[in-house]
Amino acid sequence: KGTVRFLFQPAEEATGGYHQSGAPMMIDDGALDGVDNVIALHVDSTMPFGQITLRDGASTAAVDSFKAWVTGTGGHGAYPHVGTDPLWMLIPIMSALHGIVARKIDPMKPAVCSLGVVRGGTVSNVIPAEVYLEGTLRSFDPAVREQLIEEVERAIALSRPLGGDYRIEIERGYPAGHNDTKVTGWMTDVISDLVGADSIDRSRAGMGAEDFAYMTQKAPGAMFMLGAAINDEIKRGHHTPIFDIDEKCMPVGAAVLAETARRYLAGELK
Repeated sequence: KGTVRFLFQPAEEATGGYHQSGAPMMIDDGALDGVDNVIALHVDSTMPFGQITLRDGASTAAVDSFKAWVTGTGGHGAYPHVGTDPLWMLIPIMSALHGIVARKIDPMKPAVCSLGVVRGGTVSNVIPAEVYLEGTLRSFDPAVREQLIEEVERAIALSRPLGGDYRIEIERGYPAGHNDTKVTGWMTDVISDLVGADSIDRSRAGMGAEDFAYMTQKAPGAMFMLGAAINDEIKRGHHTPIFDIDEKCMPVGAAVLAETARRYLAGELK
């Protein structure tokens, strides 16, 4: 019926890197030209082995990140009244940042604003001239995505009425991922036959992001989450120092992908 292309890349690098413009290199270079559908998996180290999460619609969140520098004059810690203190400015700024989702975003639309880096100062008796912040933004709705960026800058700008200043950099990341209903239907049938219908979890999407979303913008597709937890009651979350998986899950995931592709080429999928 056609050609199957297998593109094996590490997680978070499925599109092969990015041009300076932010466009995915692999896609811009034609890797998806003529591709009818795309399928993928991602391991989930917190989900039991033998369980597979597959959902229609939203599958992963859009992600953007921000870097901000809050500046003042700094000065001697014994004479705080002489200069301006960006650490003090940080108090209302952080309150405003953490209030964005709670008080600015429609509660029916998921969103995340999380700080990952707060850095400033070197010694106890010196007020620094600058404090550095770095955080991540997650969303599904395009309008919410833009609102988050606007609200973050508004929060950082609180430094100005307090006598300081700021600069901010926004890095636009992956778009929100979307699972096509037809493709999830194909994979549901395959998973039911190979693993069992009771293995499929339909829980709603979390706020993780994945650049496979760029592929689903070019061709209808779907990604499933493959249960990979080690059965010892230890929570080995992603992006933690103890991350690990039960590697017995890998043949299961490979079989689902391969059988879906086989049935597609054989004309067995409608």
